[in-house]
Amino acid sequence: MKIPSLALRILFLAFACVLCADVVGAVGDPKPAATQEHYIATWQNEAVAQMQKYGIPASITLAQGILESGNGVSELAQRSNNHFGIKCHSTWTGKRTYHDDDEKGECFRVYDDAKQSYEDHSQFLLRDRYARLFELEPTDYKGWAKGLKACGYATNPKYANLLITLIERHNLNELDVPGGTWSGEEALASNVREHDVVRRANNGGGTLDLGRSHRLRTTEHGVQFVYAEEGDTQASLTQDLDIMPWQIRAYNEVTKNHEFKAGDRIYLQPKKGHAATTWYTVRQGQNLWQISQMHGVRTKALARKNNMDPTDPLRPGMKLSLQWPLNKDGKLPWYARAMGAGGK
Repeated sequence: MKIPSLALRILFLAFACVLCADVVGAVGDPKPAATQEHYIATWQNEAVAQMQKYGIPASITLAQGILESGNGVSELAQRSNNHFGIKCHSTWTGKRTYHDDDEKGECFRVYDDAKQSYEDHSQFLLRDRYARLFELEPTDYKGWAKGLKACGYATNPKYANLLITLIERHNLNELDVPGGTWSGEEALASNVREHDVVRRANNGGGTLDLGRSHRLRTTEHGVQFVYAEEGDTQASLTQDLDIMPWQIRAYNEVTKNHEFKAGDRIYLQPKKGHAATTWYTVRQGQNLWQISQMHGVRTKALARKNNMDPTDPLRPGMKLSLQWPLNKDGKLPWYARAMGAGGK
């Protein structure tokens, strides 16, 4: 049967289109967009590490990373390793790039490595503008999400809800607790290894013998610790307590050369943003870190509550607020007094 010339031309064009599509698909297709799950699996360890260093919930960091970087495949993330959309501002002296955002041609920070972006994100949130967020518990992801929006991190009016939705969709808050692992990727080992002493204590409660003369104890507001014994070193403690060296340093805010003395508290979990009691009266020779160890409160949180720097000297008889941030006059805010907090 003779095929009409018009039909032949149509068949030829169709074949050519298919062939071109195959070739373009082979060499020109963009990489498929990464999933949110892939982003979490890739960056959860770094988010947890940042949480242990600075007290920023890992769930918040990951949700912000997903949202700001488009699961890690935005142009800013791919070309500039900037996962959080951090702009240059006046203090930035590093490399920079320019993109249209709220305004045309805005300046954004460029990093050599995406991990630097995570570190810089933490440093960015340590500014005074976000100080009140650190009064929240690391597990209060809703408070953090709403606080970020209230402090002006993003202009999108739905920003807080977007973060909360991401966290709850993927159970990211599982990473905000000591030893937490993300159930979305059970095969992936968590960066924060759940040490056996904490797991057993959580299951059984009470005081627990840990070998030698160490006993696992818990502060009034739920932070687990042991008392250092004569001859304890960081190396021996990591073995006796089944805890990683970096955890001892991070949870107790010490350097690797710090030597614990007998009777010192050694925390096995992150300290909190407040204590169980409202006030503490400073004794001779004490510094802010020592008081933070006595009450299971992060040193920076204690400093912020009292309008101080963590290294400021203390005067004997000075009263420190352990729960509420003082106003500029050194007094409790009205809402603390309204809730029955006593003192100044």
